Amino acid sequence: MIPVPIPQDNNLRCLPLMYFLPEEIISRFPTLCALPRCAGDIFSSDELMAVVQSDAFFSEIADAAEALIFPHLGFRGRKEHYTGYTPLWKFCAALPIWNKHLAKDIDFGLPTLMRLPRYHVIPFFDFDFIDSATKRMVERALAEEPGWQASLDVMREIPCEEDFEPRNTNVRKDFYRKWYHTRSKRVKMVSLDACLEEDGHGIHEVADASVDFEERIVAEDYVQRFKAQLSVKDMRILELRVEGHTYEDIASRLGYKNHSGVIKRIRAIAKAFEQYRAEQQ
Repeated sequence: MIPVPIPQDNNLRCLPLMYFLPEEIISRFPTLCALPRCAGDIFSSDELMAVVQSDAFFSEIADAAEALIFPHLGFRGRKEHYTGYTPLWKFCAALPIWNKHLAKDIDFGLPTLMRLPRYHVIPFFDFDFIDSATKRMVERALAEEPGWQASLDVMREIPCEEDFEPRNTNVRKDFYRKWYHTRSKRVKMVSLDACLEEDGHGIHEVADASVDFEERIVAEDYVQRFKAQLSVKDMRILELRVEGHTYEDIASRLGYKNHSGVIKRIRAIAKAFEQYRAEQQ
């Protein structure tokens, strides 16, 4: 049964895209191939409607859209050469964009399918027609969605798909090491153990006179990233130590029973910092 109104993220919205696909692409996907070329058969069958609403249909139509759109974006190789985390894949699989532009460019949206005669069989479109229409849709989508164009331009300029992966790869580690100067001999990271001394000043960096302003800012940013991981209370302990307060004073201000609780927290922070620094190397 067709839901009314049909939400934009409903799989039914992708039916026109499925019928628009060339036979060469659609033949690779068993779920798409199993659906009849008569939209009326789908609309009148609860079983076929369930297939359209399935995860298998959504996965295959997204993969098929990627195969259709990728050749028109000007990237080298095949789409499989890039990971699924890149803006390239995400743009190719942005189904609402292609559903919208398919309806605008050739008037082939879901309302068109629903207006077809009950037993109308939809033939495969001519490949040249599909190719030219897809090219126009891509150009219009990029013109109307400037954020996508900017993302793809950056990807062309920095063609390393690992930049977009969530995994902590060796390439990413090397980049962080260089960027944050964690291997620099001219920037010395002082241990948090210094906080345990009465004259300690908390987490900080000591750089010799040869370190220029930019490098010092980078080194400070490295530590700020660690501080951002701390709880509000731990951050306050460090701030008070940097200001020169004693453990007893900090304990009194923050509601600890005695100063030993403050020392335990600073030791825990020191341990976390050493682990953080080891992970960045």
